[in-house]
Amino acid sequence: MTSADSGRSRPRKGFPEKRRAILDASRKVFGRVGYQGASIDMIATEASVSTRTIYNHFENKEQLFSTVLIESSEQVAAAHEAMIERCLGRTSSAAGLEADLVSLAMDWVRPRPEFTDHFAIVARINAEGENFPGDLHDAWQKAGPLRVQRTLAARMARLAESGLLHVQDSELAAQHFVVLVTNTWGRGQAGVDALTDAETHDIAAAGVHAFLYGYLPRDGG
Repeated sequence: MTSADSGRSRPRKGFPEKRRAILDASRKVFGRVGYQGASIDMIATEASVSTRTIYNHFENKEQLFSTVLIESSEQVAAAHEAMIERCLGRTSSAAGLEADLVSLAMDWVRPRPEFTDHFAIVARINAEGENFPGDLHDAWQKAGPLRVQRTLAARMARLAESGLLHVQDSELAAQHFVVLVTNTWGRGQAGVDALTDAETHDIAAAGVHAFLYGYLPRDGG
């Protein structure tokens, strides 16, 4: 596979709606069968375009995959950044902190149908492990997961500056929050026995409680 720089396709003559159809179809196909299993013919069929049309927009399958992955990661990251701002952007008191964190946790673990194909691709990337090119892996992390982590870490640092949290390492605090609110969500994430709103709330609240207070008993309960 080519370097991460190939993730951006060069401008080609063609209609924007065709390019959009190709990218949407590619996301579905790559999510369904993975990079190795996908072919330009399969993507062309999914997009209802000719293979020539795809090559008018992208040099090869490698470039198409890189473009899909980075663009999709940026969209997911933007959605998470908006989520963080919506839930924590106005937090100004200790009384509202826990409720705001629970709201964020619930949004974080709630399935987003529009990103199903993206996370299917991510699952395949994680399964490929060392077979996935390092430069593209780094570009994906910067465009998506690391971008979200930095945004959440900055918000944690701001809450600490306001005296609402005691945080020595904001990036570590952001990692702890995400792990605590998502680690027990395997059942719903796997699409088996989807979680109800009440179950999602209970899991989110438990994760937030652990984040705020830790696992050890404290004086006063």
